[in-house]
Amino acid sequence: MQAIDWQHGVFLGSGMGAETTAAATGAVGIVRRDPMAMLLFCGYNMADYFAHWLNVGKQLKKPPLIFRVSWFRKDQDGKFFWPGYGENIRVLKWILERVEGRGKAAETALGFLPTPEAIETDGLPLMHGAMEELTSVDKAGWLNGVKEMEKFYSQFGKRMPAEIWDEHRKLSERLEAVSV
Repeated sequence: MQAIDWQHGVFLGSGMGAETTAAATGAVGIVRRDPMAMLLFCGYNMADYFAHWLNVGKQLKKPPLIFRVSWFRKDQDGKFFWPGYGENIRVLKWILERVEGRGKAAETALGFLPTPEAIETDGLPLMHGAMEELTSVDKAGWLNGVKEMEKFYSQFGKRMPAEIWDEHRKLSERLEAVSV
């Protein structure tokens, strides 16, 4: 997905969740917040890290577009929707097209998602309906994610940037407005 703007993009990164792997301590396969995939590598308070990136955007005359990609979405049977590896170039092509102002996208509660036909899929062994699933908004899943983000953000107390809380509120409101 493409973020609405820089601040929204920092928010999207700040709320990322990932399944734990053998590289992380604790149980494997548990979804936890992993902001910008940096939780294990950031040597200081994550709220300060978010504030840093928000400030970077404020200093730029034209901040670059921010995109968020999950290569690891699974279907109900636990199989990956997207083949990955070299085929990821197809998604990167869409991102470059968006940067150039050409790529097709639908404005959603989450940001701008590629339309199902926006990413070239000729020759891919995708299951029927995969692109529709990958380019749709799972309202219930995202509302659950909003609750999980709130729990995660709360641990940072007053250090958490107000802009992140503002984006959190706006996402919640946009999701609530989506009809199922």
